[in-house]
Amino acid sequence: MSSDGRGGAGPRWTQTWLGGARSAGVDLGAPGERLGLPATGSGSAASYGRRLGALFIDWALSLLIASVLTRALDLDPSQRSLVALGVFGVQAWLLTGLAGLTIGKRLCGVRVIRLDGRPLGLGWGLARAFLLVLFVPALIWDRDHRGLHDRAANTAVIRI
Repeated sequence: MSSDGRGGAGPRWTQTWLGGARSAGVDLGAPGERLGLPATGSGSAASYGRRLGALFIDWALSLLIASVLTRALDLDPSQRSLVALGVFGVQAWLLTGLAGLTIGKRLCGVRVIRLDGRPLGLGWGLARAFLLVLFVPALIWDRDHRGLHDRAANTAVIRI
């Protein structure tokens, strides 16, 4: 008997849907290609690994700052998580809105750009940071490596 379980030769029937569109022979192009970004190198869509690395660095810095603030302001240690979330949101808003990157993004070699070429600004930076702090929109990605927070702000994260 063959691998398809029907006695004939050929691919397993699960290969076309378990492997996604690419395994079915559909060419989706490189991430960011539909947006006019290069396939590789500087200016290309940032990988998930770089983005997650930047997120972890920014979160660790937020926890460190929150720990210092909690002690300096004599807050209850149980409030440190809420302070950390606030610090993370503010730094994501201000740094991304003004400079297009945070400390974590800079260390991981990525930056946020608007797709229309204009500066991100504090307004769109706030919208993007708010959705990022909600966490769930950042978990829903498209094939161009853009989360819902990026789609809402008309941004993309690129390699620098």
